[in-house]
Amino acid sequence: MEVTSAVHSVGFLHSQTHSSHVENLNDKAFFISTTIKRTRVGPVTHYHRPNHFNKGSRHRHSLIINSSSASNATTTTESYASADESLSELEKIKKKCLTWKWKGQYSINYFVSSDADSSQKLQTNYPPLLLVHGFGASIPHWRRNIKTLSQNYTVYAIDLLGFGASDKPPNFSYTMETWAQLIQDFLDEVIQKPTVLIGNSVGSLACVIAASDSNQTLVRGIVLLNCSGGMNNKAIVDDWRIKLLLPLLWLIDFLLKQKGIASAIFERVKQRDNLRNILSSVYGNKEAVDEELVEIIRVPADEPGALDAFVSIVTGPPGPNPVQLMSNISKPVLLLWGDQDTFTPLDGPVGKYFSSLPSQQENVKLFVLEGVGHCPHDDRPELVHEKLLPWLSNLSSS
Repeated sequence: MEVTSAVHSVGFLHSQTHSSHVENLNDKAFFISTTIKRTRVGPVTHYHRPNHFNKGSRHRHSLIINSSSASNATTTTESYASADESLSELEKIKKKCLTWKWKGQYSINYFVSSDADSSQKLQTNYPPLLLVHGFGASIPHWRRNIKTLSQNYTVYAIDLLGFGASDKPPNFSYTMETWAQLIQDFLDEVIQKPTVLIGNSVGSLACVIAASDSNQTLVRGIVLLNCSGGMNNKAIVDDWRIKLLLPLLWLIDFLLKQKGIASAIFERVKQRDNLRNILSSVYGNKEAVDEELVEIIRVPADEPGALDAFVSIVTGPPGPNPVQLMSNISKPVLLLWGDQDTFTPLDGPVGKYFSSLPSQQENVKLFVLEGVGHCPHDDRPELVHEKLLPWLSNLSSS
Protein backbone atom coordinates (compact mmCIF):
# COMPACT_ATOMS: atom_id res chain seq x y z
CA MET A 1 0.00 0.00 0.00
CA GLU A 2 1.26 3.44 -0.90
CA VAL A 3 0.73 6.36 1.43
CA THR A 4 2.04 9.90 1.33
CA SER A 5 5.53 10.93 2.30
CA ALA A 6 3.69 13.96 3.71
CA VAL A 7 6.19 16.74 3.89
CA HIS A 8 3.74 19.09 5.59
CA SER A 9 6.39 20.11 8.10
CA VAL A 10 8.49 21.82 5.44
CA GLY A 11 5.55 23.40 3.65
CA PHE A 12 5.38 21.14 0.59
CA LEU A 13 2.47 19.35 -1.09
CA HIS A 14 -0.24 21.66 0.27
CA SER A 15 -2.16 21.63 -2.98
CA GLN A 16 -4.63 18.77 -3.38
CA THR A 17 -4.44 19.27 -7.13
CA HIS A 18 -0.79 18.25 -7.19
CA SER A 19 -0.95 15.84 -4.27
CA SER A 20 -3.51 13.48 -5.83
CA HIS A 21 -0.73 11.77 -7.76
CA VAL A 22 2.23 12.50 -5.53
CA GLU A 23 0.50 12.17 -2.20
CA ASN A 24 1.23 8.49 -2.35
CA LEU A 25 4.99 8.96 -2.56
CA ASN A 26 5.59 6.79 0.44
CA ASP A 27 4.96 6.37 4.14
CA LYS A 28 5.66 3.55 6.40
CA ALA A 29 3.95 0.85 8.30
CA PHE A 30 5.82 -1.62 10.28
CA PHE A 31 4.36 -4.17 12.66
CA ILE A 32 5.34 -4.83 16.28
CA SER A 33 8.28 -7.17 16.58
CA THR A 34 8.48 -9.03 19.85
CA THR A 35 10.41 -11.65 21.79
CA ILE A 36 10.23 -15.00 20.02
CA LYS A 37 10.57 -18.65 20.97
CA ARG A 38 12.60 -20.85 18.62
CA THR A 39 11.49 -24.19 17.20
CA ARG A 40 12.40 -26.18 14.12
CA VAL A 41 10.07 -27.30 11.37
CA GLY A 42 11.67 -29.41 8.65
CA PRO A 43 14.76 -27.93 7.05
CA VAL A 44 13.80 -24.34 7.78
CA THR A 45 14.36 -22.55 11.09
CA HIS A 46 11.18 -20.95 12.41
CA TYR A 47 10.33 -18.95 15.48
CA HIS A 48 6.96 -19.00 17.20
CA ARG A 49 5.86 -15.63 18.49
CA PRO A 50 4.26 -15.67 21.92
CA ASN A 51 0.60 -14.81 22.25
CA HIS A 52 0.37 -11.11 23.05
CA PHE A 53 -3.24 -11.42 24.12
CA ASN A 54 -2.94 -14.35 26.54
CA LYS A 55 0.14 -14.18 28.71
CA GLY A 56 -0.44 -17.73 29.89
CA SER A 57 -0.05 -19.21 26.43
CA ARG A 58 3.38 -20.74 27.12
CA HIS A 59 2.06 -22.57 30.21
CA ARG A 60 -1.00 -23.58 28.27
CA HIS A 61 1.07 -25.50 25.72
CA SER A 62 3.01 -27.36 28.42
CA LEU A 63 -0.26 -28.28 30.10
CA ILE A 64 -1.54 -29.90 26.94
CA ILE A 65 1.71 -31.71 26.21
CA ASN A 66 2.25 -33.05 29.72
CA SER A 67 -1.33 -34.06 30.48
CA SER A 68 -1.67 -37.78 31.17
CA SER A 69 -5.30 -37.74 30.19
CA ALA A 70 -6.18 -37.61 26.51
CA SER A 71 -9.66 -36.43 27.35
CA ASN A 72 -8.30 -33.59 29.46
CA ALA A 73 -6.00 -32.58 26.64
CA THR A 74 -8.90 -32.60 24.21
CA THR A 75 -11.03 -30.54 26.57
CA THR A 76 -8.20 -28.06 27.10
CA THR A 77 -7.57 -27.77 23.37
CA GLU A 78 -11.26 -27.18 22.72
CA SER A 79 -11.43 -24.48 25.39
CA TYR A 80 -8.52 -22.62 23.82
CA ALA A 81 -10.01 -23.04 20.37
CA SER A 82 -13.16 -21.45 21.77
CA ALA A 83 -11.06 -18.63 23.24
CA ASP A 84 -9.43 -18.10 19.86
CA GLU A 85 -12.86 -17.59 18.32
CA SER A 86 -13.31 -14.52 20.49
CA LEU A 87 -10.22 -12.88 19.00
CA SER A 88 -10.46 -10.45 16.10
CA GLU A 89 -9.00 -11.47 12.74
CA LEU A 90 -6.09 -9.12 13.39
CA GLU A 91 -5.35 -10.73 16.75
CA LYS A 92 -5.54 -14.23 15.25
CA ILE A 93 -3.07 -13.29 12.55
CA LYS A 94 -0.61 -11.75 15.01
CA LYS A 95 -0.84 -14.79 17.24
CA LYS A 96 0.03 -17.23 14.45
CA CYS A 97 2.98 -15.39 12.93
CA LEU A 98 6.30 -17.20 12.57
CA THR A 99 9.80 -16.08 11.69
CA TRP A 100 12.03 -17.39 8.92
CA LYS A 101 15.75 -16.65 8.78
CA TRP A 102 16.61 -15.30 5.33
CA LYS A 103 20.21 -15.58 4.11
CA GLY A 104 21.11 -16.72 7.60
CA GLN A 105 20.89 -13.19 9.02
CA TYR A 106 17.56 -11.44 8.43
CA SER A 107 14.46 -12.34 10.45
CA ILE A 108 11.42 -12.36 8.18
CA ASN A 109 7.95 -12.38 9.71
CA TYR A 110 5.38 -14.59 7.99
CA PHE A 111 1.99 -16.16 8.49
CA VAL A 112 0.49 -19.45 7.32
CA SER A 113 -3.05 -20.63 7.86
CA SER A 114 -5.65 -22.88 6.30
CA ASP A 115 -9.15 -23.89 7.34
CA ALA A 116 -9.52 -26.22 4.38
CA ASP A 117 -9.41 -30.00 4.71
CA SER A 118 -6.00 -31.17 3.46
CA SER A 119 -7.45 -34.11 1.51
CA GLN A 120 -9.83 -31.73 -0.28
CA LYS A 121 -6.97 -29.43 -1.25
CA LEU A 122 -4.91 -32.36 -2.47
CA GLN A 123 -7.82 -33.76 -4.46
CA THR A 124 -8.69 -30.47 -6.11
CA ASN A 125 -5.08 -29.50 -6.72
CA TYR A 126 -5.55 -26.15 -4.99
CA PRO A 127 -2.20 -24.31 -4.94
CA PRO A 128 -0.93 -22.40 -1.91
CA LEU A 129 -1.25 -18.62 -2.01
CA LEU A 130 1.40 -16.06 -1.02
CA LEU A 131 0.14 -12.57 -0.11
CA VAL A 132 2.65 -9.74 -0.56
CA HIS A 133 1.76 -6.30 0.84
CA GLY A 134 2.59 -2.92 -0.62
CA PHE A 135 4.79 -0.15 0.75
CA GLY A 136 3.61 1.09 4.13
CA ALA A 137 1.73 -2.11 4.92
CA SER A 138 2.34 -5.54 6.43
CA ILE A 139 0.67 -8.93 6.91
CA PRO A 140 -2.36 -7.55 8.85
CA HIS A 141 -3.31 -5.49 5.79
CA TRP A 142 -4.73 -8.82 4.50
CA ARG A 143 -6.90 -9.37 7.59
CA ARG A 144 -10.10 -8.96 5.54
CA ASN A 145 -9.01 -11.64 3.04
CA ILE A 146 -7.17 -14.40 4.90
CA LYS A 147 -10.21 -16.05 6.48
CA THR A 148 -12.07 -16.25 3.16
CA LEU A 149 -9.07 -17.52 1.19
CA SER A 150 -8.11 -20.05 3.88
CA GLN A 151 -11.38 -21.93 3.44
CA ASN A 152 -9.99 -23.61 0.32
CA TYR A 153 -6.31 -22.71 0.19
CA THR A 154 -3.21 -22.78 2.31
CA VAL A 155 -2.52 -19.07 2.71
CA TYR A 156 0.91 -17.61 3.37
CA ALA A 157 1.59 -13.92 3.94
CA ILE A 158 4.95 -12.26 4.38
CA ASP A 159 6.38 -9.03 5.75
CA LEU A 160 8.99 -7.85 3.27
CA LEU A 161 12.36 -6.82 4.65
CA GLY A 162 11.97 -3.34 6.13
CA PHE A 163 8.28 -3.73 6.90
CA GLY A 164 6.01 -5.10 9.59
CA ALA A 165 7.76 -7.37 12.08
CA SER A 166 10.56 -8.28 9.67
CA ASP A 167 14.06 -6.91 10.24
CA LYS A 168 14.87 -3.35 9.31
CA PRO A 169 18.67 -3.50 9.14
CA PRO A 170 20.50 -0.18 9.62
CA ASN A 171 21.97 1.50 6.53
CA PHE A 172 20.37 -1.11 4.24
CA SER A 173 19.80 -0.09 0.62
CA TYR A 174 16.34 -1.34 -0.31
CA THR A 175 15.61 -2.28 -3.92
CA MET A 176 12.80 -3.97 -5.80
CA GLU A 177 15.22 -6.71 -6.80
CA THR A 178 15.96 -7.47 -3.13
CA TRP A 179 12.28 -8.00 -2.37
CA ALA A 180 11.85 -10.15 -5.48
CA GLN A 181 14.77 -12.34 -4.37
CA LEU A 182 13.20 -12.61 -0.92
CA ILE A 183 9.97 -13.90 -2.50
CA GLN A 184 11.85 -16.42 -4.64
CA ASP A 185 13.81 -17.74 -1.66
CA PHE A 186 10.64 -17.97 0.44
CA LEU A 187 9.07 -20.11 -2.28
CA ASP A 188 12.16 -22.32 -2.46
CA GLU A 189 12.82 -22.74 1.25
CA VAL A 190 9.44 -22.46 2.99
CA ILE A 191 6.49 -23.18 0.68
CA GLN A 192 8.30 -25.55 -1.71
CA LYS A 193 5.26 -25.91 -3.99
CA PRO A 194 4.00 -24.09 -7.10
CA THR A 195 2.27 -21.05 -5.61
CA VAL A 196 -0.05 -18.24 -6.69
CA LEU A 197 1.53 -14.87 -5.88
CA ILE A 198 -0.96 -12.17 -4.85
CA GLY A 199 0.51 -8.69 -4.46
CA ASN A 200 -0.61 -5.11 -3.96
CA SER A 201 1.23 -2.07 -5.32
CA VAL A 202 5.02 -2.49 -4.91
CA GLY A 203 4.24 -6.00 -3.62
CA SER A 204 2.70 -6.67 -7.03
CA LEU A 205 5.79 -5.39 -8.78
CA ALA A 206 8.02 -7.57 -6.59
CA CYS A 207 5.86 -10.55 -7.61
CA VAL A 208 6.22 -9.62 -11.29
CA ILE A 209 10.00 -9.41 -10.98
CA ALA A 210 10.15 -12.75 -9.15
CA ALA A 211 7.88 -14.48 -11.67
CA SER A 212 9.68 -13.05 -14.71
CA ASP A 213 12.84 -14.98 -13.79
CA SER A 214 13.08 -17.78 -16.35
CA ASN A 215 14.55 -20.09 -13.70
CA GLN A 216 11.55 -19.71 -11.38
CA THR A 217 9.45 -22.89 -11.43
CA LEU A 218 7.41 -22.40 -8.24
CA VAL A 219 5.03 -19.73 -9.55
CA ARG A 220 1.63 -21.15 -10.54
CA GLY A 221 -0.02 -17.81 -11.31
CA ILE A 222 -0.02 -14.12 -10.36
CA VAL A 223 -2.69 -11.74 -9.07
CA LEU A 224 -1.80 -8.05 -9.28
CA LEU A 225 -3.82 -5.52 -7.27
CA ASN A 226 -3.07 -2.06 -8.67
CA CYS A 227 0.52 -2.86 -9.58
CA SER A 228 3.07 -0.12 -8.98
CA GLY A 229 5.31 1.18 -11.73
CA GLY A 230 8.32 1.28 -9.42
CA MET A 231 9.52 1.47 -5.83
CA ASN A 232 8.65 5.18 -5.82
CA ASN A 233 7.01 7.76 -8.09
CA LYS A 234 10.21 8.62 -9.91
CA ALA A 235 9.63 5.52 -12.03
CA ILE A 236 6.65 7.08 -13.82
CA VAL A 237 8.68 9.60 -15.79
CA ASP A 238 6.41 9.41 -18.87
CA ASP A 239 3.41 10.70 -16.92
CA TRP A 240 3.02 14.46 -17.39
CA ARG A 241 1.96 14.82 -13.76
CA ILE A 242 5.22 13.32 -12.55
CA LYS A 243 7.28 15.29 -15.08
CA LEU A 244 5.72 18.44 -13.69
CA LEU A 245 6.62 17.47 -10.13
CA LEU A 246 10.04 15.89 -10.70
CA PRO A 247 11.97 18.94 -9.42
CA LEU A 248 9.89 18.77 -6.24
CA LEU A 249 10.53 15.04 -5.91
CA TRP A 250 14.27 15.58 -6.25
CA LEU A 251 14.12 18.32 -3.61
CA ILE A 252 12.23 15.98 -1.28
CA ASP A 253 14.90 13.33 -1.86
CA PHE A 254 17.59 15.85 -0.93
CA LEU A 255 15.75 16.90 2.24
CA LEU A 256 15.10 13.32 3.31
CA LYS A 257 18.81 12.59 3.12
CA GLN A 258 19.32 15.19 5.88
CA LYS A 259 18.85 13.12 9.04
CA GLY A 260 17.25 15.86 11.13
CA ILE A 261 14.78 16.90 8.45
CA ALA A 262 13.91 13.30 7.61
CA SER A 263 13.22 12.54 11.27
CA ALA A 264 10.95 15.57 11.61
CA ILE A 265 8.99 14.65 8.48
CA PHE A 266 8.70 11.03 9.57
CA GLU A 267 7.42 12.00 13.03
CA ARG A 268 4.80 14.22 11.44
CA VAL A 269 3.69 11.61 8.93
CA LYS A 270 3.04 8.92 11.53
CA GLN A 271 0.73 11.02 13.64
CA ARG A 272 -2.71 9.40 13.78
CA ASP A 273 -4.64 12.28 12.22
CA ASN A 274 -2.15 12.63 9.37
CA LEU A 275 -2.20 8.90 8.70
CA ARG A 276 -5.99 8.88 8.70
CA ASN A 277 -6.07 11.71 6.16
CA ILE A 278 -3.46 10.02 4.00
CA LEU A 279 -5.30 6.71 4.04
CA SER A 280 -8.60 8.41 3.22
CA SER A 281 -6.96 9.88 0.12
CA VAL A 282 -5.79 6.41 -0.94
CA TYR A 283 -9.04 4.50 -0.29
CA GLY A 284 -12.23 4.77 -2.33
CA ASN A 285 -14.27 3.31 0.52
CA LYS A 286 -13.70 5.79 3.36
CA GLU A 287 -15.46 3.51 5.87
CA ALA A 288 -12.60 1.03 5.50
CA VAL A 289 -10.24 3.61 7.04
CA ASP A 290 -10.90 2.67 10.67
CA GLU A 291 -8.79 2.90 13.81
CA GLU A 292 -7.54 -0.64 13.35
CA LEU A 293 -6.10 0.23 9.95
CA VAL A 294 -4.47 3.38 11.30
CA GLU A 295 -2.81 1.35 14.05
CA ILE A 296 -1.63 -1.30 11.58
CA ILE A 297 0.15 1.46 9.70
CA ARG A 298 1.30 3.49 12.70
CA VAL A 299 2.54 1.15 15.43
CA PRO A 300 5.60 -0.40 13.76
CA ALA A 301 6.91 2.98 12.64
CA ASP A 302 8.43 3.42 16.09
CA GLU A 303 10.76 0.45 15.61
CA PRO A 304 14.51 0.95 15.17
CA GLY A 305 15.31 1.05 11.47
CA ALA A 306 11.86 2.27 10.41
CA LEU A 307 13.07 5.76 9.55
CA ASP A 308 16.07 4.44 7.61
CA ALA A 309 13.81 2.11 5.61
CA PHE A 310 11.43 4.96 4.83
CA VAL A 311 14.21 7.23 3.58
CA SER A 312 15.95 4.49 1.58
CA ILE A 313 12.77 3.46 -0.21
CA VAL A 314 11.54 6.97 -1.00
CA THR A 315 14.94 8.16 -2.25
CA GLY A 316 16.22 4.92 -3.79
CA PRO A 317 16.17 3.71 -7.41
CA PRO A 318 12.65 2.91 -8.68
CA GLY A 319 13.76 -0.45 -10.04
CA PRO A 320 12.52 -2.46 -13.05
CA ASN A 321 9.43 -1.25 -14.88
CA PRO A 322 6.61 -3.85 -15.15
CA VAL A 323 6.13 -2.90 -18.80
CA GLN A 324 9.53 -4.43 -19.52
CA LEU A 325 8.76 -7.64 -17.62
CA MET A 326 5.21 -8.77 -18.30
CA SER A 327 6.00 -10.21 -21.72
CA ASN A 328 8.34 -12.68 -19.97
CA ILE A 329 5.48 -14.13 -17.92
CA SER A 330 3.46 -16.96 -19.47
CA LYS A 331 1.69 -18.07 -16.29
CA PRO A 332 -1.95 -17.02 -15.76
CA VAL A 333 -2.26 -13.42 -14.58
CA LEU A 334 -5.28 -11.75 -12.97
CA LEU A 335 -5.36 -7.95 -12.81
CA LEU A 336 -7.71 -6.29 -10.31
CA TRP A 337 -7.65 -2.52 -10.55
CA GLY A 338 -9.44 0.09 -8.44
CA ASP A 339 -10.71 2.88 -10.67
CA GLN A 340 -10.28 5.51 -7.92
CA ASP A 341 -6.54 4.92 -7.55
CA THR A 342 -4.58 8.17 -7.43
CA PHE A 343 -1.17 6.50 -7.27
CA THR A 344 -1.39 4.29 -10.37
CA PRO A 345 -4.54 5.65 -12.07
CA LEU A 346 -6.07 3.87 -15.01
CA ASP A 347 -5.39 6.90 -17.21
CA GLY A 348 -1.69 6.96 -16.27
CA PRO A 349 1.06 5.12 -18.19
CA VAL A 350 1.06 2.06 -15.92
CA GLY A 351 -2.74 1.86 -15.78
CA LYS A 352 -3.06 2.23 -19.56
CA TYR A 353 -0.44 -0.45 -20.14
CA PHE A 354 -2.10 -3.01 -17.88
CA SER A 355 -5.52 -2.16 -19.30
CA SER A 356 -4.24 -3.03 -22.77
CA LEU A 357 -2.59 -6.30 -21.73
CA PRO A 358 -5.60 -8.66 -22.03
CA SER A 359 -5.83 -7.87 -25.75
CA GLN A 360 -2.12 -8.61 -26.18
CA GLN A 361 -1.56 -11.65 -23.94
CA GLU A 362 -4.05 -14.52 -23.66
CA ASN A 363 -2.82 -15.41 -20.18
CA VAL A 364 -3.96 -12.05 -18.74
CA LYS A 365 -7.44 -11.20 -17.44
CA LEU A 366 -8.45 -7.75 -16.14
CA PHE A 367 -11.32 -6.54 -13.93
CA VAL A 368 -11.78 -2.86 -13.08
CA LEU A 369 -13.37 -2.38 -9.65
CA GLU A 370 -15.62 0.67 -9.40
CA GLY A 371 -15.30 3.03 -6.46
CA VAL A 372 -12.10 1.32 -5.27
CA GLY A 373 -8.74 2.92 -4.52
CA HIS A 374 -5.15 1.75 -4.49
CA CYS A 375 -5.64 -1.15 -2.03
CA PRO A 376 -8.62 -3.13 -3.40
CA HIS A 377 -8.23 -6.12 -1.06
CA ASP A 378 -8.74 -3.92 2.01
CA ASP A 379 -10.83 -1.20 0.40
CA ARG A 380 -13.59 -3.47 -0.98
CA PRO A 381 -12.62 -7.07 -0.13
CA GLU A 382 -15.98 -8.46 -1.24
CA LEU A 383 -15.44 -7.14 -4.79
CA VAL A 384 -11.96 -8.65 -4.87
CA HIS A 385 -13.18 -12.05 -3.66
CA GLU A 386 -15.99 -12.00 -6.21
CA LYS A 387 -13.43 -11.97 -9.03
CA LEU A 388 -10.50 -13.71 -7.35
CA LEU A 389 -12.17 -16.90 -6.09
CA PRO A 390 -13.59 -18.05 -9.48
CA TRP A 391 -10.24 -17.29 -11.13
CA LEU A 392 -8.40 -19.36 -8.53
CA SER A 393 -10.91 -22.19 -8.90
CA ASN A 394 -10.40 -22.27 -12.66
CA LEU A 395 -6.66 -22.19 -12.20
CA SER A 396 -6.84 -25.09 -9.74
CA SER A 397 -8.89 -27.25 -12.11
CA SER A 398 -6.69 -26.60 -15.14
